[in-house]
Amino acid sequence: MRKVTAGLFHSVDGVVEAPDQWQFDAFDQELGALLGDVMGKVDTVLLGRVGYQEWAGYWPNATADGDFADFINGVPKHVASRTLKGKLDWQNASLVEGDFFDFVRALKAQEGGEIAAMAGITLVRELLFAGLLDELTLITHPVVAGAGRRHLFQPGDATTRLTLVNSTTTSKGNVVQTYSLAK
Repeated sequence: MRKVTAGLFHSVDGVVEAPDQWQFDAFDQELGALLGDVMGKVDTVLLGRVGYQEWAGYWPNATADGDFADFINGVPKHVASRTLKGKLDWQNASLVEGDFFDFVRALKAQEGGEIAAMAGITLVRELLFAGLLDELTLITHPVVAGAGRRHLFQPGDATTRLTLVNSTTTSKGNVVQTYSLAK
């Protein structure tokens, strides 16, 4: 069975939105190597509507970020949305028809590499609580962002036990922690 993974950048003060606004001076070679490893395993991406719209406006024309641009433009992208309709403009992107969780279960049952949930805070949260997210990687940058959406989780979320799978600290002080649902 395929694994569904997600990785989120966040600041020490819990900001999980727009890491491009605050992560730049903490991004190091070790973090780049880790993300390259992730791209080598992933052959399918899940996106939420907001993440899709933001990324579709940037990545198709990005040239300075070659490795990730090549990856994200070439990989099949499945978009969960209740409001988008019709064919999507970004290459290899399609809307999920029907129940999103059933779609993800079917993807997991197929042959292939890892499935990554990207650019979707709500999407990652919903996959975790549906029991469909196999690994959640949190990359804490040593910065107080000060502004932006805080917290992956919301008041009232169910108490959910996690198991630490791996933890490492990079040379610039990024703490990379990978969790799975406790069994």
